[in-house]
Amino acid sequence: MILEIKDLHVSASDKMILDGLNLTIKQGEFHVLMGPNGSGKTTLAKAVMGYPGLKITKGDILVDGKSILGLSTDRIAKLGLFLQFQAPVEIDGVGFVNFLKSSLESINDKTLNTREFMKDVKDYSAALKMDKGVVGRSLNKGFSGGEKKKAEILQMALINPKLAILDEPDSGLDIDAIKVVAENINNIAKKNNQSLLVITHYNRILSYMKPEFVHVISHGRIVKEGSLELIEHLEKSGYEEFEDHNR
Repeated sequence: MILEIKDLHVSASDKMILDGLNLTIKQGEFHVLMGPNGSGKTTLAKAVMGYPGLKITKGDILVDGKSILGLSTDRIAKLGLFLQFQAPVEIDGVGFVNFLKSSLESINDKTLNTREFMKDVKDYSAALKMDKGVVGRSLNKGFSGGEKKKAEILQMALINPKLAILDEPDSGLDIDAIKVVAENINNIAKKNNQSLLVITHYNRILSYMKPEFVHVISHGRIVKEGSLELIEHLEKSGYEEFEDHNR
């Protein structure tokens, strides 16, 4: 067992967003979370990572059987969880490579061999078909939407978490980039037996991936679960049938 979410209720600015959500992810499993805008997908990801703007009013989040409620984001990251943001922020003056190295050293509590680290950066950035100039810039400064997403997947590859939560990894990507990012996510997760939770609206990136478990979220709770067949159903019918579910 890696992640277990039990009857989770989460609010922000006195508005209830998650309303009794349950989800379990075991080692090496590939899960997908789909749902309409405002259903709670990103809130769930932020709640797991200890986002300070959220209030958990009921329920629990456990990692390897232990509650992580109240832990800071950096402590949660050290437990092996990683979140790829839906909209990564730009930080001028913070070197992209320096950020990656500092993040990795902080999580592992050890100093990295610079030569080995740079080799890994070059290998993964080449696999992701990243522009060579991106590596020398400030963090996300001037990056296109696609470059920002590739930069996050590069960070995931280097950190090698137990569980990677990827919030709309296909957002801002063209057709070719979607395929590259999907293949790299697959390869990284398979190589390290990582667990994945991919949050997305659409089937386009999933056509290059093979999730085992599909969950539909509506009004703050899981309302339908299945496998690849459920994704095909959603592509045809949309989310309308779930809009009044459990309201």
